[in-house]
Amino acid sequence: MTGPETLDVARDAIWTIVIVSSPLMLVGLVVGVIVSLFQALTQIQEQTLIYVPKILAIFATMLLALPFMADSLHAHMLRISSRIIGG
Repeated sequence: MTGPETLDVARDAIWTIVIVSSPLMLVGLVVGVIVSLFQALTQIQEQTLIYVPKILAIFATMLLALPFMADSLHAHMLRISSRIIGG
């Protein structure tokens, strides 16, 4: 395996990680901003208030996005396998 091929595999792996994790990260960001706005408007300064809604939202998103995430990881594994088989 040459240097450019190694970089191509690494770039593909990083891009797959970004694609797979982006739904969960975006939902966590949106819920965090909404809860922070709620805390600022009501002047509730409880630090642990943000965790429960974030955990529930990320869990629900994971259940919904799991088929997409599995397909993306499966496609990445097929690309890696074809590179291994192809030499």
